[in-house]
Amino acid sequence: MPEPDRPAVSAALFDSPIGVCAIAWTDAGVARFLLPESTTEATRKAVLRRYRGREVREAEPTEVIARAIEDIRAHLMGTLDDLRWIPLDHKGIPEFDRAVYEVTRAIDPGHTLSYGQVAARIGQPHAAQAVGQTLGRNPIPLIVPCHRVLAADHALHGFSAPGGLDTKERLLEIERTPGFGEPTLF
Repeated sequence: MPEPDRPAVSAALFDSPIGVCAIAWTDAGVARFLLPESTTEATRKAVLRRYRGREVREAEPTEVIARAIEDIRAHLMGTLDDLRWIPLDHKGIPEFDRAVYEVTRAIDPGHTLSYGQVAARIGQPHAAQAVGQTLGRNPIPLIVPCHRVLAADHALHGFSAPGGLDTKERLLEIERTPGFGEPTLF
């Protein structure tokens, strides 16, 4: 039986337009989201790994999680949604990281910020590198859209999700982000 301060973590896999994704949640909200690994079994294995010292078990999605899955699928098909309504479980995540995730989550689909801009918005303008490290640990990509944070020169640098920069670019293309996926004049 889980301790009161360490709620159980449930997880489910689901098909999406980009492959099999996984979502893990507690009573507080989504704790993890995984973009597709190379195989369904690899995605399953990754989501079922212990999370912050807690066991993770496959389960049927709750009503809220089922709605989140449907909205994520729709988003990945191009019906863009900021996904901000989805509740998150940030228990145990350091304050700096939570601040970075909050600013990142406020970036609308089709828009981007630089690591330095995120650092400035959390009141630490010289912390761009720390912002990048925090986003590299983001346990909830897409819902906390770390793919929308770019280098100061608008270049793609680093993306820790499966598929790396190719996945980051694909997500930006799906979101019709200017400069990604459509022809430009120059």
